[in-house]
Amino acid sequence: MDFKAQLQAYKTVIDQDIATYAQHVASSTNAQYGAYPSDVTSVFLDVLGRGGKRIRGALAMVGYEMCGGQDQQMIVRAATALEMINAYILMVDDVQDRSVMRRGKATAHEMLADYHRDRQLKGDAAHTGVSLALNAALAGSHAAQMLLAGLSVDAELRVKAIGIINLAMVVTAHGQTQDIMNELVDRPSLDDLEHVLEWKTAYYTFLNPLCVGMVLAGAGCEDTDAIRDYALHTGRAFQITDDIIGVFGDDKQTGKNAMDDIREGKQTLLTDYAFDHITDDDAAFLRAMLGNESLTTDEFARCKTIIESSGALDNAREAARHHIRTALTALDTHAERWSPAGVGFLRDLAGSLLDRSA
Repeated sequence: MDFKAQLQAYKTVIDQDIATYAQHVASSTNAQYGAYPSDVTSVFLDVLGRGGKRIRGALAMVGYEMCGGQDQQMIVRAATALEMINAYILMVDDVQDRSVMRRGKATAHEMLADYHRDRQLKGDAAHTGVSLALNAALAGSHAAQMLLAGLSVDAELRVKAIGIINLAMVVTAHGQTQDIMNELVDRPSLDDLEHVLEWKTAYYTFLNPLCVGMVLAGAGCEDTDAIRDYALHTGRAFQITDDIIGVFGDDKQTGKNAMDDIREGKQTLLTDYAFDHITDDDAAFLRAMLGNESLTTDEFARCKTIIESSGALDNAREAARHHIRTALTALDTHAERWSPAGVGFLRDLAGSLLDRSA
């Protein structure tokens, strides 16, 4: 099976498990807690059900299978838990970024603000939307922990997997803190930008699910240590390409407004390189636009022109290619430890990141 077909196969079984679990959660929440908690929970389930590639869940399954795991029902349920944690992270991230769209639909806090308005409730709709979205996200996160605690695998392996996940979430939280702080200073250091690539994305999206899958298959530290360089370099490349898409992507493909990153004031390798290779006038303009909530389409177009003409876009693409080359070298170094199918999937996954558009 080729890479795209295999990724789709993982996504299909994860989506099916999520749909089954969501149906159970919806009915049990309504029966136990009534209308308001049920309505708010439905928003979490809506975000969870929007799909995406299910890359984190898929990587948990790959890590499990490449180390000899055979209980598909168990690892699919673990993948569902990881996707629930991802939905929780997305909802919090959307609040912090003040995003209004996620995967082509309103973000959770916007949906719940509309819920407030539609019912003509007292108080501030926007604040209510944020408050309820955070509640829904937290409930979803803890429900995921319950799924993990109930996995049909040896208790020692469950504890190790839960420990790995919670460590990754601590690292991710610090990465998000660094990302936010980078927006609040005039010019973050290159080290601070690199920390975001590793702490916010590489640990969470690649190293964490691969290690979780491996541990649930009974693998030891030798395997999780061996996959580390592949995962961290692939994760860095993933975030660099994500930052490129965040400015130069197509709204219809990404499901988000391409102006969001500039409007938010997001500082990345793109802006860092641009500031070193543009005129003072262009630098002053770009700096003024970063974090400008009233950014217009014409201003955004000029920002893109400034970034691209500076060579920043080509530089970022080359940085991503460098990380992919390093990741593949690391993978090849340890390939004999794992199944050829799993190694092949990881190799193809890394290569696919350079051409992604969403």
